[in-house]
Amino acid sequence: MTGTSGLRFYNLSHRWGHGMPEWPSSPGVNVAVRKFHAKDGVYETEFEGIMHRGTHMDAPLHVRENTPSLTGYPLWRFFGTGVAVSIPKGKWGIITAEDLETATPAIREGDIVMINTGMHRKLADSDEYYAYSPGLYEEAAEWLVERRVKMVGVDVQALDHPLGTKLVDHGPGPSHPHLMEEYRNETGRDVMKDFPYWEIAHKTLMVKGGIPGIENVGGDLDEVTGRRCTLMAFPWRWPDGEGCGVRVVAVVDPDQAFRFETGDQGPGR
Repeated sequence: MTGTSGLRFYNLSHRWGHGMPEWPSSPGVNVAVRKFHAKDGVYETEFEGIMHRGTHMDAPLHVRENTPSLTGYPLWRFFGTGVAVSIPKGKWGIITAEDLETATPAIREGDIVMINTGMHRKLADSDEYYAYSPGLYEEAAEWLVERRVKMVGVDVQALDHPLGTKLVDHGPGPSHPHLMEEYRNETGRDVMKDFPYWEIAHKTLMVKGGIPGIENVGGDLDEVTGRRCTLMAFPWRWPDGEGCGVRVVAVVDPDQAFRFETGDQGPGR
């Protein structure tokens, strides 16, 4: 979408609300219409559910006790220059530090980073998206912290690889014990030896690095992948919030796109 200023705006969020695909956890999202124009003169809906659904941001409090909530993130982390990078991965693929190091455009210190594995095109109420997706794990998360990036978004089911979550024998899991046997049959290895840590990418990015993490990025992501642009995503001002749906937006100035893509940081970096 092109605004009156000539800037081009890209929505990097999935549709949010009743009937959207959800991570295999409970409770779900329930949206009910409470008032109608014909009866009440107004239209009003009511929402019930947790915020860790669809395109949303996590806070450190989600994974570690006595750590900051959403309002613990400083505002400057939610807006800035960054990149959307293509790191295509298949079933259970791991995003590595080398993948990030060699990404195009190059990821710089202070960037906001959106990672496009291709999975956002497959968002559905399916095992393919939620149980068999690729993802981040310890090595890549450490690289992003060391690079001092500002914010990170991924187009997969969570900040962590699915085999680093409660789907297998982590925390309150396994919620999907069959995955452990499938992994052994497919690779000949023990999933708990290959993925020994529970949500280590969450903890490394948010607790260690203070980096906001956004899950289920999508929408127009392909249209800005491979580009340097302005990126933003703001959660609610919610003092006790550990997660919040966000609208992720990329903005491209056609007059400056060449400068950004060829290494000139341009004004206002």
